[in-house]
Amino acid sequence: MNKINSTPEKDGFRMPGEFEKHDGCWMIWPQRPDNWRLGGKPAQKVFARVAEAINKFEPVTVCVNYDQYENARDMISNDVRVIEVSNDDAWMRDCGATFVVNGSEVRGVDWAFNAWGGLVDGLYFPWHKDDFVAQKMCELIGVNRYRLDDFVLEGGSIHVDGEGTVVVTEECLLSAGRNPHLTKEEIEETLKDYLNVEKIIWLKRGIFNDETNGHVDNIFNFVRPGVCVLAWTDDKNDPQYEISKECYEILSNTPDAKGRKLEVHKLYTPKPVLITAKESEGVDAVNGSIPRAEGDRLAASYANYYTANGGIIFPLFDDPNDEKARTLFEKLYPDREIVGIEGAREILLGGGNIHCITQQQPSVQ
Repeated sequence: MNKINSTPEKDGFRMPGEFEKHDGCWMIWPQRPDNWRLGGKPAQKVFARVAEAINKFEPVTVCVNYDQYENARDMISNDVRVIEVSNDDAWMRDCGATFVVNGSEVRGVDWAFNAWGGLVDGLYFPWHKDDFVAQKMCELIGVNRYRLDDFVLEGGSIHVDGEGTVVVTEECLLSAGRNPHLTKEEIEETLKDYLNVEKIIWLKRGIFNDETNGHVDNIFNFVRPGVCVLAWTDDKNDPQYEISKECYEILSNTPDAKGRKLEVHKLYTPKPVLITAKESEGVDAVNGSIPRAEGDRLAASYANYYTANGGIIFPLFDDPNDEKARTLFEKLYPDREIVGIEGAREILLGGGNIHCITQQQPSVQ
C-alpha cells in the first residue's frame, strides 16, 4: 500500500475515540525473557484470556514471532486469528498504527517508535522490529499510511474524544527521549495535523512510577465525548494522590474542543502492587533492559481498560477496588458487558495493562 505525503488533517481524516464502532482489535504476544518472567509463560495465559474475551465482541488478531507461532496457536482459541509478525515486545497499542477515518476510508498513521525513550531512557534495545509493526498492519489490511520518520509517539500516550480533543501528559510527550528537537507548540501542531484535533489538554503527569514516562492511557480514558474517567486514590500519603488531584483540577477546569466542561469520574486504583522476590528472580537480567527488582512499585490502574464494540475488558488485581471499578463501569457503560480479566498482575509485571489497538471501520457512526 502507499505511503502518503500529506496529513490526515489536510485530507479530512480524523482519529475516532476508542468507544466508537471498530472492525477489530490487534495484540502482540509476549515472550522476551528480560521483560516477562519465565519467558512470558504466565503472561501468555493471560494474553490468551484477553484475546478470547475481546473476540466475543469483535475480531482479534494476535501477532507473534515465528518461534512462538505454534505455541500461541495452541494456547488461543481457533476463533482468534494468529499471524506471524516480527516484533521486539508485546505493546501493540504503542507501536501499532493509529487508524484515522473520513467516513468512507481508513488510513493508518505510522509514528516513529523508539521503545519509550530511545538511548536516553528507553526500556529495551533494539526496537527496530517494533518500528515496522505499524507498516505491516497497514499492508495486511490493505490501507494507505502516513509515516513520520522524525516524530516519536506511542498510541498509549494519546486519548481522543473523536470530536476534536486529545488528552496527553507533559511527562511523556515532553520527555527528553521522545522529540527533544521540538517545542511544545510544534508538538501540538503535529498532533493537530495527524489526529485532526483542535484542542490539546495537557495533564502534568501520569500514574506514579510508570516506566513509559507517564502514558495518559494508564491514568485517563474517555467514556464518550464530554465524559471521562481518572485514576484516583484518597490516600494523601500515596504519591499518586497529588498527581491525580492535579489532573482532576486540570480536567475540571479545561473545556474540550466543543466548549464542554468535562464530567470527570474517579476510578479508584488498587492498593500499591509491589514486585515479589519470586517475580523478580523470574526475569532475565540483560544490559539495556529495565530490571524488575524486588519491592519495586508497579503502575497498577484500571484506567487502561479496552473498550470493545459491546464490552469493557478491564484488569483484575485481586483487590477490593476490583468491584468498585466494575460498579463504575456498569454505571458508565450500561449498554456494554463488563468483563474482568483474572491474573492481570502478570501483564503489569511486564510493564503495562491490557494493551490492544482498535482497527477502525471506514464509516464511524
